[in-house]
Amino acid sequence: MESRRIAIIGVGQIGKHHLDEYARVSGAEIVAVCDVNEAEARKVAEQYQVPHVYTDFRELLKRDDIEAVDVCLHNNFHAPITIAALEAGKHVYCEKPIAGSYYDGAAMLEAAKATGRKLHIQLATLYNAETKAAKTLIEDGQLGKLYHARSTGFRRRGRPYVDGYGTPSFTQKSIASGGALYDMGVYHISQLLYLLGMPRVTRISGQTYQEMEMLQERRETSKFDVEELGLGLVKFEGGLTLDIIEAWAIYLDGFEGSSIVGSKGGLRMPYQTSQGQHPFSFHHTVSDMDLNATVDVQAMNRRRHLLNPNEWAYDSSQGHWIAALNGIVPLLPTAELALNTMLISQGIYMSSALGREVTADEIIAESVSTAVRL
Repeated sequence: MESRRIAIIGVGQIGKHHLDEYARVSGAEIVAVCDVNEAEARKVAEQYQVPHVYTDFRELLKRDDIEAVDVCLHNNFHAPITIAALEAGKHVYCEKPIAGSYYDGAAMLEAAKATGRKLHIQLATLYNAETKAAKTLIEDGQLGKLYHARSTGFRRRGRPYVDGYGTPSFTQKSIASGGALYDMGVYHISQLLYLLGMPRVTRISGQTYQEMEMLQERRETSKFDVEELGLGLVKFEGGLTLDIIEAWAIYLDGFEGSSIVGSKGGLRMPYQTSQGQHPFSFHHTVSDMDLNATVDVQAMNRRRHLLNPNEWAYDSSQGHWIAALNGIVPLLPTAELALNTMLISQGIYMSSALGREVTADEIIAESVSTAVRL
């Protein structure tokens, strides 16, 4: 496989994670890193043996020997740097969520279409063995007509910075635009949209909360002004519905895993509670008897790798990106999935602020740019 020459923009926590992931797949040559913190950029370049270091992304984009860039910055920086990179002729892989607002995410997709470049968003749950199993069951008709899904995400006390993890940038609207829904909900909502076949959103109602106590010093330092808990109900064209609960912090011992139900069967994603790990499960009726089955997804995954020579291209987001750049497999519609996930999250925020259900058309019409001017 031909090696693709890639640059990383942003070498913080996410940038380092992406570099680690590239090291696990073949076909990626990291040519340069860029960060406004030159000392950290040089330290990371030395650690990962990257030959070139930049502090200005514009200078990096002038290089004609770089095919793609990987944007590993906070949400409100995604759109301006992604669009600049696309217009410079680079393919772009961007960390989730797609941007800080639907408006900015839509602008990124338009730029990709206008330039003919690929745009890939990091949606790691799409490559889980459980997602592959669920997709197979649905496509084989084992669930029948799908009519409802539930998206869940749980942390007991896992708010960035105030609970000891991450930086204050995660908790400030001016940088991140949102909280639990943007940070973690994107994984679960996009996963379900993918499994449901990306249905068209019609209406959304929702509510957000920030109620739990936190250390006062950390509250003041973080300027915590985003949600720790987001709830929503989404209605799709054709009557399909999706309810959402996403918690950075809540006084409970866990939620059931995300689920999908249809006229013939249902499935639930794995989840963890204080009682232990609950595996992927499939629910059906056989000979008028209720069947609640666990699935050996790892055995399924091993078999797929034995039978399909390109199965590796769906094992990770970075691996899929490299395979798509090489033309081995078509790129999954991650940008479209991420944009529709943004529509839902922004709809929950809008509904919470207005105190009523909102339409998809309203959300799109009212969405404005939150991008940082560079």
